[in-house]
Amino acid sequence: MIIKAKLFVFSAPSGSGKTTIVRDVLKNYTQFAFSVSATTRKRRSVEKEGIDYFFISEEEFKKKIYSGEFVEWEKFYDYYYGTLKSFVDGNIQKGISTVFEVDVKGALKIKEAYPNSVLIFIAPPSIDELKERLIKRNTETDEDLIKRIHRAEMELSFKDKFDYVVSNINLELAKKEVKEIIEKEIS
Repeated sequence: MIIKAKLFVFSAPSGSGKTTIVRDVLKNYTQFAFSVSATTRKRRSVEKEGIDYFFISEEEFKKKIYSGEFVEWEKFYDYYYGTLKSFVDGNIQKGISTVFEVDVKGALKIKEAYPNSVLIFIAPPSIDELKERLIKRNTETDEDLIKRIHRAEMELSFKDKFDYVVSNINLELAKKEVKEIIEKEIS
């Protein structure tokens, strides 16, 4: 059976389990590619260049904005993030389905550019649970933690614009629900 290239776009507030779910999708669908975003933020110790992100300077990022190289981009938490058109278009031409992990506004911009994209929002059980997860993760400064919580509230207001909303109350059930969505979309 031939599968047409699909774009699966995941979005969620930080700490919702989005990265864990996306990694599970990529483990189970090895034929899918992961869309590696470009960013100007510093690399975390667990991240790998070209696998988690393309870490570039702000100057280089702005040049790419000016030359129209991004499907979507945004500046938040004082850093730029964006998805390169060349990567997306290359995968579509090769028939490779692509998995994206982007913010809500980026997801909507991808849907605008590629109307057949499948937008999946991963929702936390509650804002209080989300705060606890972010505190336990211990990857942000207090200032960044406050920014992420405020941003989470804004991001949650966009969830109704997504094709699917998966509530991550139980991680294994959320992974199962995402798998069911993907199976439905590729069949």
